[in-house]
Amino acid sequence: MRANWRAAFSLNNVRMRNKMLIVYFLSVFIPVVLTNVIFYNITSNNVKKQKMRDISLAIEQIRNDFMAQVNAAVGISAVIYNDTILNQYLEESYEVPSDYVNNYQSYIIGMLSKYSPVYEAIQRITLYSNNSTIIYGGQVEPITKQTREQIWYRRISASELSTPILLKTSTDYPGASGEALSIVRKISNSGGSEQWEKILKIDLHPEAIKELFHNVTLEGNLYLLRGNEVQYTTNPAISPARLADFSSFPASKGTLVFDEDFPDVSYLSKWRIVGEFRESAVLEEVHKSRISVLYLAVPNLLLSTLVIIWFTRSLNARLVRILKHMKRVKNHSFDTISYQDNKDEIGQLTAEFNRMTLQIKSLIHDVYIADIQKKELQLKRNQSQLHALQSQINPHFLFNSLETIRMRSLMKKEEETAKIIHNMAKIFRKSLAWGKDWVTIRDELDLVACFLEIQKYRFGDKLDFRIEADDSVMDMMIPKMTLQPLVENASIHGIEKSKEGGLIRVAVGTTEEGLVCTVKDNGAGIPAAKLEAILSELELSEDIGESVGIKNVYYRLKMYYQERVRFEATSEEGKGTEFRIVVKDEPNG
Repeated sequence: MRANWRAAFSLNNVRMRNKMLIVYFLSVFIPVVLTNVIFYNITSNNVKKQKMRDISLAIEQIRNDFMAQVNAAVGISAVIYNDTILNQYLEESYEVPSDYVNNYQSYIIGMLSKYSPVYEAIQRITLYSNNSTIIYGGQVEPITKQTREQIWYRRISASELSTPILLKTSTDYPGASGEALSIVRKISNSGGSEQWEKILKIDLHPEAIKELFHNVTLEGNLYLLRGNEVQYTTNPAISPARLADFSSFPASKGTLVFDEDFPDVSYLSKWRIVGEFRESAVLEEVHKSRISVLYLAVPNLLLSTLVIIWFTRSLNARLVRILKHMKRVKNHSFDTISYQDNKDEIGQLTAEFNRMTLQIKSLIHDVYIADIQKKELQLKRNQSQLHALQSQINPHFLFNSLETIRMRSLMKKEEETAKIIHNMAKIFRKSLAWGKDWVTIRDELDLVACFLEIQKYRFGDKLDFRIEADDSVMDMMIPKMTLQPLVENASIHGIEKSKEGGLIRVAVGTTEEGLVCTVKDNGAGIPAAKLEAILSELELSEDIGESVGIKNVYYRLKMYYQERVRFEATSEEGKGTEFRIVVKDEPNG
């Protein structure tokens, strides 16, 4: 499977020219194009976000400025509303007209006229009353039949509270344009007993509103709405003389819409500002960035393309020439390649090809055939010697010899020697007979027992051993020679180096983790630094080097079980060493 995968992605069968094209597209063309596309998208998004934010901030500023004008008018209305002297003068019944004139001249006209010069947004302050004893004129007007038919009057009359209301009203005084946005409010005295109706109307200056809403440089339209009624707009298609329905003017395709609500106060609760701007005008700078990106991309792409072409021609032409001459050599044409003394690898290859061609030509004509015959004779002689050597080493001969020695030992009643020879024969027979890499735990432990019997014969009472295994694991398969090298290591490096006798324990069983194999001795132990070096070398290097037995076991376990195996080693100098192998159960499915 891995070989098929490698073959599928190998470039060994791709011509040099095509390889260079692959390198060009993967390393130059695609990265340059992707980089510039990503750069353009990021730049476009940043510019678009900035433009959208600028427009939103501009509309928000217009909203705040308009709200400041309205709040100024509401503040003036609160001052007038709470002026008890003014309320008393308007509520009084005048038997003599001159009394009203005196009050008007001394107080009323001063109160109503002092705000307009200070606040440019205030066009006019007007008081309406139905007090028939007042001489109307100036900024005090009567509530006539025509007044009662006005929309603003009907709305303020329907309101039971004296809170201010922002409305679009008609103006009929000199210098007025016909309509204005006004703060309208009922006026009542603190006692609550009133015989006359009094209404305050503060008109906002239309020119101030116009200047406020035309302070946007982008191409688009602004709408000042109360609900869906257009109170003011910069759209020339909507007549300012009528309250148009905003929903009847849907935004065209490619239009960006911005909506800003006013804070939740009673007189601005249904008011909002809506801006409609053409997306093409907003994103004009975004489109300009395309040219900049193109100016950056073209030189990068062109320069790199020219360099690749120049480099490819330098390689491909000379390699093709060498290939043609090599094909001629196959047809026994030994012409050399004419070349300049180039110092790169292809120049060196050309020089070596010419030298090789001349040598081959010389060998063919001089000693090649004779040398071939001589080598064939030498090869046959070596094969004969190998067969003779192989025939001398016959495993059956060794088995029979060991069996003969064992029988002679039994005849001489040397039973212990016979037993050891029998164990040696079993070890030798198993090591040669096992044709497969996997054996049962039973066979592996049998091999370990034979080895330990031999070692015990060698060390005498200095060595003792215990082999413990669950019956449930005896028929399980493990890689052969998994435990024997660890037991051998414990015997040679643990017990043999110890001054006193030692015990080697081999245990095999199952836990929740899976199969657990343990080889433990109480011998000389391994110094901590050396053990750490051995374990580190297991992880970092695949070179066998020293500690052959341990590394052999570790690498074969990793090869067979991969991540399912855990190999652990602990040791304390003077107290012994323990090797522990844990094989996790293979997951189902």
